[in-house]
Amino acid sequence: MKMKRFFASLQDLRKQLLYLIKFEVMILNPKFPLYLPGVENSNNDNVTIIGASLREDITILGYFVSGNGGLEIKIQNEYNTKEYTSFSEILRKFIQDNQLDNVKRLAVAVPGPVINGKSSPARLGWDLDIEEYTRDFGFEKGDMLNDLEASAYGMGLLEDSDLDPIYTSGHLEKGNVAILAPGNGLGEAGYFFDGKNLRPFATEGGHSEFSPRTNVEVEFYQFLNNIYGIVSWENVLSKTGLFNIYRFLRDVKRHPEPEWLAERLNGGNFVEEIYKAAVEDDVLICKIALDTFLEFLAREANNLVLKLKATGGLLIAGDIPQVIREYIDKGKFYDKFKISDKMEGLLKSTPLYLIKQNHTALKGAALYTAYYQN
Repeated sequence: MKMKRFFASLQDLRKQLLYLIKFEVMILNPKFPLYLPGVENSNNDNVTIIGASLREDITILGYFVSGNGGLEIKIQNEYNTKEYTSFSEILRKFIQDNQLDNVKRLAVAVPGPVINGKSSPARLGWDLDIEEYTRDFGFEKGDMLNDLEASAYGMGLLEDSDLDPIYTSGHLEKGNVAILAPGNGLGEAGYFFDGKNLRPFATEGGHSEFSPRTNVEVEFYQFLNNIYGIVSWENVLSKTGLFNIYRFLRDVKRHPEPEWLAERLNGGNFVEEIYKAAVEDDVLICKIALDTFLEFLAREANNLVLKLKATGGLLIAGDIPQVIREYIDKGKFYDKFKISDKMEGLLKSTPLYLIKQNHTALKGAALYTAYYQN
Protein backbone atom coordinates (compact mmCIF):
# COMPACT_ATOMS: atom_id res chain seq x y z
CA MET A 1 0.00 0.00 0.00
CA LYS A 2 2.85 2.36 0.89
CA MET A 3 4.57 1.55 -2.40
CA LYS A 4 1.35 2.29 -4.26
CA ARG A 5 1.05 5.69 -2.57
CA PHE A 6 4.72 6.36 -3.36
CA PHE A 7 4.24 5.74 -7.06
CA ALA A 8 1.02 7.78 -7.00
CA SER A 9 2.90 10.72 -5.48
CA LEU A 10 5.63 10.35 -8.09
CA GLN A 11 2.97 10.45 -10.79
CA ASP A 12 1.50 13.64 -9.29
CA LEU A 13 4.97 15.21 -9.15
CA ARG A 14 5.56 14.30 -12.80
CA LYS A 15 2.26 15.94 -13.76
CA GLN A 16 3.21 19.10 -11.88
CA LEU A 17 6.60 19.23 -13.58
CA LEU A 18 5.02 18.73 -17.00
CA TYR A 19 2.56 21.51 -16.16
CA LEU A 20 5.41 23.88 -15.26
CA ILE A 21 7.29 22.99 -18.43
CA LYS A 22 4.24 23.40 -20.63
CA PHE A 23 2.89 26.56 -19.03
CA GLU A 24 5.83 28.93 -18.75
CA VAL A 25 4.97 32.18 -16.99
CA MET A 26 7.06 35.19 -18.00
CA ILE A 27 7.18 38.52 -16.15
CA LEU A 28 8.88 41.80 -16.99
CA ASN A 29 12.45 42.37 -15.80
CA PRO A 30 12.86 45.82 -14.19
CA LYS A 31 16.26 46.10 -15.88
CA PHE A 32 14.26 46.62 -19.09
CA PRO A 33 11.71 49.35 -18.28
CA LEU A 34 9.80 48.90 -21.53
CA TYR A 35 7.26 51.45 -22.68
CA LEU A 36 4.07 49.36 -22.47
CA PRO A 37 1.21 51.72 -21.56
CA GLY A 38 -1.38 48.93 -21.65
CA VAL A 39 0.15 46.99 -18.75
CA GLU A 40 -2.07 48.77 -16.22
CA ASN A 41 -5.25 48.28 -18.26
CA SER A 42 -7.22 45.32 -16.90
CA ASN A 43 -8.83 44.85 -20.33
CA ASN A 44 -5.48 43.45 -21.47
CA ASP A 45 -5.54 40.66 -18.85
CA ASN A 46 -6.59 37.11 -19.76
CA VAL A 47 -6.38 37.87 -23.48
CA THR A 48 -5.60 34.93 -25.79
CA ILE A 49 -2.84 35.58 -28.33
CA ILE A 50 -1.14 33.70 -31.14
CA GLY A 51 2.43 34.83 -31.59
CA ALA A 52 4.55 33.93 -34.62
CA SER A 53 8.23 34.28 -35.45
CA LEU A 54 8.85 33.81 -39.17
CA ARG A 55 12.29 32.64 -40.30
CA GLU A 56 13.56 31.24 -43.57
CA ASP A 57 14.25 27.84 -41.97
CA ILE A 58 11.86 27.40 -39.04
CA THR A 59 8.65 29.29 -38.27
CA ILE A 60 7.66 29.18 -34.60
CA LEU A 61 4.13 29.78 -33.32
CA GLY A 62 2.97 30.04 -29.73
CA TYR A 63 -0.35 30.31 -27.92
CA PHE A 64 -0.22 32.85 -25.07
CA VAL A 65 -2.49 34.24 -22.39
CA SER A 66 -1.75 37.70 -20.97
CA GLY A 67 -1.95 38.59 -17.30
CA ASN A 68 -0.32 40.59 -14.48
CA GLY A 69 1.82 42.53 -16.94
CA GLY A 70 3.36 39.34 -18.31
CA LEU A 71 2.61 36.32 -20.46
CA GLU A 72 1.87 32.66 -20.01
CA ILE A 73 2.80 30.43 -22.94
CA LYS A 74 0.66 27.34 -23.19
CA ILE A 75 1.62 25.87 -26.57
CA GLN A 76 4.63 26.24 -28.85
CA ASN A 77 5.05 24.50 -32.22
CA GLU A 78 7.70 24.68 -34.94
CA TYR A 79 7.13 24.31 -38.69
CA ASN A 80 9.58 23.91 -41.57
CA THR A 81 9.01 27.19 -43.42
CA LYS A 82 9.99 25.84 -46.82
CA GLU A 83 7.26 23.18 -46.68
CA TYR A 84 4.53 25.84 -46.85
CA THR A 85 3.44 28.24 -49.56
CA SER A 86 2.25 31.03 -47.24
CA PHE A 87 2.09 32.13 -43.64
CA SER A 88 -1.70 31.71 -43.76
CA GLU A 89 -1.17 28.00 -44.38
CA ILE A 90 1.06 27.66 -41.31
CA LEU A 91 -1.28 29.72 -39.14
CA ARG A 92 -4.28 27.64 -40.17
CA LYS A 93 -2.42 24.41 -39.40
CA PHE A 94 -1.36 25.69 -35.96
CA ILE A 95 -4.96 26.59 -35.09
CA GLN A 96 -6.27 23.23 -36.32
CA ASP A 97 -3.48 21.16 -34.74
CA ASN A 98 -4.16 22.65 -31.32
CA GLN A 99 -7.95 23.02 -31.68
CA LEU A 100 -7.82 26.72 -30.86
CA ASP A 101 -11.03 28.68 -30.98
CA ASN A 102 -11.84 32.39 -30.70
CA VAL A 103 -8.26 33.58 -30.16
CA LYS A 104 -8.40 37.35 -29.71
CA ARG A 105 -5.10 38.69 -31.02
CA LEU A 106 -2.31 37.87 -33.49
CA ALA A 107 1.31 39.05 -33.34
CA VAL A 108 3.79 38.34 -36.13
CA ALA A 109 7.56 38.95 -36.15
CA VAL A 110 9.11 39.03 -39.64
CA PRO A 111 12.73 39.17 -40.91
CA GLY A 112 12.44 42.43 -42.82
CA PRO A 113 11.05 45.96 -42.73
CA VAL A 114 7.36 46.44 -41.89
CA ILE A 115 5.60 49.40 -43.50
CA ASN A 116 1.92 50.09 -42.90
CA GLY A 117 1.35 46.54 -41.66
CA LYS A 118 2.90 44.97 -44.75
CA SER A 119 6.22 43.25 -45.38
CA SER A 120 7.89 41.27 -48.17
CA PRO A 121 11.00 39.70 -46.59
CA ALA A 122 13.50 38.69 -49.25
CA ARG A 123 14.51 35.52 -47.39
CA LEU A 124 10.91 34.27 -47.21
CA GLY A 125 9.62 35.19 -50.65
CA TRP A 126 6.17 35.94 -49.21
CA ASP A 127 4.04 39.07 -49.24
CA LEU A 128 2.70 39.54 -45.72
CA ASP A 129 -0.27 41.71 -44.69
CA ILE A 130 -1.43 41.83 -41.06
CA GLU A 131 -4.84 43.29 -42.00
CA GLU A 132 -5.47 40.28 -44.24
CA TYR A 133 -4.69 37.77 -41.46
CA THR A 134 -6.71 39.72 -38.88
CA ARG A 135 -9.73 39.79 -41.21
CA ASP A 136 -9.52 36.25 -42.60
CA PHE A 137 -8.98 34.52 -39.25
CA GLY A 138 -11.32 36.72 -37.23
CA PHE A 139 -8.86 38.26 -34.76
CA GLU A 140 -9.97 41.41 -32.98
CA LYS A 141 -6.45 42.84 -33.21
CA GLY A 142 -3.26 42.07 -35.14
CA ASP A 143 0.26 43.46 -35.13
CA MET A 144 3.30 42.86 -37.31
CA LEU A 145 6.82 43.83 -36.20
CA ASN A 146 10.32 43.53 -37.54
CA ASP A 147 11.80 40.45 -35.87
CA LEU A 148 14.57 42.30 -34.05
CA GLU A 149 12.16 44.96 -32.79
CA ALA A 150 10.04 42.08 -31.51
CA SER A 151 13.16 40.56 -29.94
CA ALA A 152 13.79 43.86 -28.17
CA TYR A 153 10.38 43.56 -26.52
CA GLY A 154 11.03 39.90 -25.73
CA MET A 155 14.26 40.78 -23.96
CA GLY A 156 12.12 42.59 -21.41
CA LEU A 157 11.04 39.11 -20.25
CA LEU A 158 14.59 37.83 -19.75
CA GLU A 159 15.87 36.86 -16.35
CA ASP A 160 19.18 38.20 -15.05
CA SER A 161 20.75 34.78 -15.65
CA ASP A 162 20.02 35.18 -19.39
CA LEU A 163 22.48 38.11 -19.56
CA ASP A 164 26.11 37.00 -19.89
CA PRO A 165 28.33 40.07 -19.33
CA ILE A 166 31.30 40.79 -21.59
CA TYR A 167 31.94 44.08 -19.82
CA THR A 168 29.72 45.70 -17.22
CA SER A 169 29.69 47.85 -14.15
CA GLY A 170 27.05 45.49 -12.76
CA HIS A 171 23.86 46.98 -14.20
CA LEU A 172 22.46 48.54 -17.35
CA GLU A 173 23.18 52.28 -17.35
CA LYS A 174 20.55 54.83 -18.33
CA GLY A 175 20.55 55.72 -22.00
CA ASN A 176 19.82 54.26 -25.41
CA VAL A 177 20.57 50.56 -25.86
CA ALA A 178 21.79 48.86 -29.07
CA ILE A 179 21.01 45.29 -30.19
CA LEU A 180 23.16 43.34 -32.64
CA ALA A 181 22.02 39.87 -33.76
CA PRO A 182 23.88 37.83 -36.39
CA GLY A 183 22.03 34.72 -37.54
CA ASN A 184 20.45 33.88 -40.89
CA GLY A 185 20.83 37.61 -41.55
CA LEU A 186 22.21 40.50 -39.51
CA GLY A 187 19.63 42.11 -37.29
CA GLU A 188 20.21 45.54 -35.79
CA ALA A 189 17.81 47.43 -33.52
CA GLY A 190 17.75 49.65 -30.50
CA TYR A 191 15.91 51.05 -27.54
CA PHE A 192 15.36 54.81 -27.29
CA PHE A 193 15.54 55.88 -23.64
CA ASP A 194 12.95 58.63 -23.06
CA GLY A 195 14.15 59.42 -19.55
CA LYS A 196 11.92 56.81 -17.95
CA ASN A 197 11.23 53.95 -20.36
CA LEU A 198 12.98 52.05 -23.14
CA ARG A 199 11.17 52.20 -26.49
CA PRO A 200 12.27 49.53 -29.00
CA PHE A 201 12.72 50.42 -32.66
CA ALA A 202 13.85 48.55 -35.76
CA THR A 203 16.61 49.43 -38.20
CA GLU A 204 17.91 47.91 -41.43
CA GLY A 205 21.50 48.70 -40.48
CA GLY A 206 22.63 45.20 -41.37
CA HIS A 207 22.32 46.25 -45.02
CA SER A 208 24.64 49.24 -44.65
CA GLU A 209 27.92 48.90 -46.55
CA PHE A 210 30.89 47.07 -45.13
CA SER A 211 34.24 48.86 -45.24
CA PRO A 212 37.68 47.25 -44.87
CA ARG A 213 40.42 48.52 -42.58
CA THR A 214 43.55 46.47 -43.41
CA ASN A 215 45.16 45.27 -46.65
CA VAL A 216 43.89 41.72 -46.06
CA GLU A 217 40.39 43.11 -45.49
CA VAL A 218 40.65 44.99 -48.78
CA GLU A 219 41.32 41.62 -50.45
CA PHE A 220 38.31 40.19 -48.61
CA TYR A 221 36.17 43.14 -49.73
CA GLN A 222 37.24 42.62 -53.35
CA PHE A 223 36.42 38.91 -53.03
CA LEU A 224 32.90 39.77 -51.82
CA ASN A 225 32.51 42.59 -54.34
CA ASN A 226 32.98 40.10 -57.16
CA ILE A 227 30.14 38.03 -55.70
CA TYR A 228 27.63 40.63 -54.51
CA GLY A 229 28.51 43.96 -56.09
CA ILE A 230 27.44 46.01 -53.07
CA VAL A 231 28.98 44.46 -49.97
CA SER A 232 26.83 44.84 -46.84
CA TRP A 233 27.63 43.98 -43.24
CA GLU A 234 25.15 41.12 -43.59
CA ASN A 235 27.51 39.56 -46.16
CA VAL A 236 30.10 39.40 -43.35
CA LEU A 237 28.15 38.94 -40.10
CA SER A 238 25.63 36.16 -40.71
CA LYS A 239 25.67 32.41 -41.36
CA THR A 240 26.45 33.16 -45.00
CA GLY A 241 28.97 35.76 -43.82
CA LEU A 242 30.90 33.20 -41.77
CA PHE A 243 30.93 30.95 -44.83
CA ASN A 244 32.25 33.90 -46.88
CA ILE A 245 35.09 34.42 -44.40
CA TYR A 246 35.89 30.71 -44.43
CA ARG A 247 35.95 30.34 -48.21
CA PHE A 248 38.05 33.50 -48.56
CA LEU A 249 40.62 31.96 -46.22
CA ARG A 250 40.45 28.68 -48.14
CA ASP A 251 40.24 29.88 -51.75
CA VAL A 252 42.17 33.17 -51.68
CA LYS A 253 44.57 32.91 -48.75
CA ARG A 254 45.09 29.17 -49.41
CA HIS A 255 44.66 27.91 -45.87
CA PRO A 256 44.39 24.10 -46.08
CA GLU A 257 41.03 22.43 -45.54
CA PRO A 258 41.07 18.84 -44.21
CA GLU A 259 39.15 16.43 -46.44
CA TRP A 260 37.06 15.16 -43.52
CA LEU A 261 36.04 18.74 -42.74
CA ALA A 262 34.93 19.41 -46.32
CA GLU A 263 32.60 16.41 -46.07
CA ARG A 264 31.17 17.56 -42.75
CA LEU A 265 30.62 21.09 -44.04
CA ASN A 266 28.67 19.77 -47.02
CA GLY A 267 26.34 17.70 -44.89
CA GLY A 268 25.81 19.58 -41.64
CA ASN A 269 25.19 22.86 -39.94
CA PHE A 270 28.00 25.12 -41.13
CA VAL A 271 28.33 27.29 -38.00
CA GLU A 272 28.31 24.33 -35.62
CA GLU A 273 30.79 22.37 -37.75
CA ILE A 274 33.21 25.30 -37.92
CA TYR A 275 32.91 25.78 -34.16
CA LYS A 276 33.48 22.08 -33.40
CA ALA A 277 36.45 21.86 -35.79
CA ALA A 278 38.03 24.92 -34.15
CA VAL A 279 37.46 23.85 -30.54
CA GLU A 280 37.61 20.05 -30.65
CA ASP A 281 39.95 19.43 -33.57
CA ASP A 282 42.14 22.56 -33.43
CA VAL A 283 41.74 23.20 -37.17
CA LEU A 284 43.61 26.43 -37.95
CA ILE A 285 41.41 27.70 -40.79
CA CYS A 286 38.32 27.38 -38.56
CA LYS A 287 39.97 29.21 -35.67
CA ILE A 288 41.03 32.05 -37.99
CA ALA A 289 37.51 32.18 -39.46
CA LEU A 290 35.92 32.51 -36.00
CA ASP A 291 38.53 35.04 -34.84
CA THR A 292 37.94 37.13 -37.97
CA PHE A 293 34.17 36.93 -37.54
CA LEU A 294 34.43 38.09 -33.92
CA GLU A 295 36.74 40.96 -34.85
CA PHE A 296 34.21 42.14 -37.44
CA LEU A 297 31.42 41.68 -34.88
CA ALA A 298 33.26 43.88 -32.38
CA ARG A 299 33.77 46.52 -35.06
CA GLU A 300 30.12 46.62 -36.12
CA ALA A 301 29.11 46.65 -32.44
CA ASN A 302 31.31 49.75 -32.13
CA ASN A 303 29.61 51.31 -35.18
CA LEU A 304 26.11 50.64 -33.88
CA VAL A 305 26.80 51.96 -30.37
CA LEU A 306 28.21 55.18 -31.82
CA LYS A 307 25.35 55.67 -34.29
CA LEU A 308 22.70 55.15 -31.60
CA LYS A 309 24.74 56.79 -28.81
CA ALA A 310 23.93 53.64 -26.86
CA THR A 311 25.37 54.60 -23.49
CA GLY A 312 22.83 52.25 -21.90
CA GLY A 313 24.57 49.22 -23.33
CA LEU A 314 24.90 46.76 -26.19
CA LEU A 315 23.06 43.43 -26.31
CA ILE A 316 24.48 40.75 -28.61
CA ALA A 317 21.84 38.21 -29.60
CA GLY A 318 21.25 35.91 -32.57
CA ASP A 319 21.91 32.27 -33.41
CA ILE A 320 25.64 32.52 -34.09
CA PRO A 321 26.78 34.05 -30.77
CA GLN A 322 24.76 31.37 -28.97
CA VAL A 323 26.58 28.60 -30.84
CA ILE A 324 30.08 30.04 -30.39
CA ARG A 325 29.61 31.71 -26.99
CA GLU A 326 32.18 29.52 -25.22
CA TYR A 327 34.77 30.42 -27.87
CA ILE A 328 34.47 34.18 -27.34
CA ASP A 329 37.41 35.76 -25.53
CA LYS A 330 35.53 38.53 -23.71
CA GLY A 331 38.59 40.62 -22.91
CA LYS A 332 39.82 40.49 -26.50
CA PHE A 333 36.35 41.33 -27.82
CA TYR A 334 36.08 44.33 -25.47
CA ASP A 335 39.52 45.58 -26.53
CA LYS A 336 38.55 45.38 -30.22
CA PHE A 337 35.16 46.99 -29.53
CA LYS A 338 36.48 50.15 -27.86
CA ILE A 339 38.95 51.14 -30.60
CA SER A 340 37.98 54.59 -31.92
CA ASP A 341 39.44 57.81 -33.29
CA LYS A 342 37.89 60.11 -30.66
CA MET A 343 35.12 58.19 -28.88
CA GLU A 344 37.05 55.59 -26.87
CA GLY A 345 35.89 57.23 -23.63
CA LEU A 346 32.24 56.61 -24.51
CA LEU A 347 32.86 53.11 -25.86
CA LYS A 348 34.96 51.76 -23.04
CA SER A 349 32.26 52.54 -20.46
CA THR A 350 29.44 50.93 -22.48
CA PRO A 351 28.09 47.71 -20.88
CA LEU A 352 28.22 44.70 -23.21
CA TYR A 353 26.08 41.58 -22.78
CA LEU A 354 25.61 38.31 -24.61
CA ILE A 355 21.99 37.14 -24.63
CA LYS A 356 21.71 33.43 -23.81
CA GLN A 357 17.96 33.08 -24.41
CA ASN A 358 16.45 32.18 -27.79
CA HIS A 359 13.01 32.84 -29.36
CA THR A 360 12.77 36.34 -27.88
CA ALA A 361 11.05 37.53 -31.08
CA LEU A 362 8.15 35.13 -30.55
CA LYS A 363 7.60 36.25 -26.96
CA GLY A 364 8.26 39.90 -27.75
CA ALA A 365 5.68 40.06 -30.51
CA ALA A 366 3.05 38.59 -28.16
CA LEU A 367 4.07 41.01 -25.39
CA TYR A 368 3.72 43.95 -27.77
CA THR A 369 0.23 43.03 -28.94
CA ALA A 370 -0.83 42.37 -25.35
CA TYR A 371 0.28 45.62 -23.76
CA TYR A 372 1.54 48.26 -26.17
CA GLN A 373 -1.81 50.01 -26.51
CA ASN A 374 -4.34 50.84 -23.81
